[in-house]
Amino acid sequence: MTAPKLRQGSTRSSRGRRLPAEDRDFLYFSEWTWTDLKERSLESLFAILPVGAVEAHGPHLPLDTDRVIAEAMAEEGARRLRSAEVWALVLPPVAYTPAPFAANFPGTLSLRAETLIALLVDLATSLERINVRQLAIANAHLDPTHLQALYDAIGRIHAETGVNVVFPDITRKPWALELTDEFKSGACHAGCYETSIVLAKSPELVRDRRRRELVANPESLSRAIWQGHRTFEDAGGSEAYFGDPAAATTAEGQKTIETLGRILAEAVLRHLGREP
Repeated sequence: MTAPKLRQGSTRSSRGRRLPAEDRDFLYFSEWTWTDLKERSLESLFAILPVGAVEAHGPHLPLDTDRVIAEAMAEEGARRLRSAEVWALVLPPVAYTPAPFAANFPGTLSLRAETLIALLVDLATSLERINVRQLAIANAHLDPTHLQALYDAIGRIHAETGVNVVFPDITRKPWALELTDEFKSGACHAGCYETSIVLAKSPELVRDRRRRELVANPESLSRAIWQGHRTFEDAGGSEAYFGDPAAATTAEGQKTIETLGRILAEAVLRHLGREP
């Protein structure tokens, strides 16, 4: 299959007109047809899976904020990988997962850890069936139960399938050190860090008037987790946010998306034995 040489991930011509489907450089796995994929050698494909949650994110951000962030990370990472001549496609996101910290807030939809583990193992098995054996996870949900489920799923995928999984966990070094000061403080749930990303990616989803009225909450969620707290309320987040939403900016969000995409691309390139 021969495709036109377009800007990576482009859906428009140089004159700004939307390109017909036959001429588009699709970034999302779900936008390809089965015959498109049949005509490609999928062994070289890196599938990127955005992973988020449906949970409370303050009174100003949507319930699927983590999905927005994960997709932004995945898209930016895929574009960077294509520039490095690695064929990458973004899978439809996983948006349901364990979210016990926010479970008491209306709208949070929390799964059992074993449900997520089974889903990810089944997904990897299905990818292997079509000869996709490289999977990168772009994760934006940081609940400790969720993170442990991801690690457990990756262990099973390695043991039970031929799929290799790359997972740059942004809560750990070296990746955590590359993110914003608020993120590193641990006061980063629906604060400046996450709100800035949503402002840059999907500004229409932000209740901006409400955001500007919110008082900064400096309580560190990561410290509260280390101290044994198990809910947002116990950790000092009675409105399901930590950090300073009012300080968020589109510019910071775009810069953070670029950093997240670079982290993902670097992790994949290192896995492939290449210098980022």
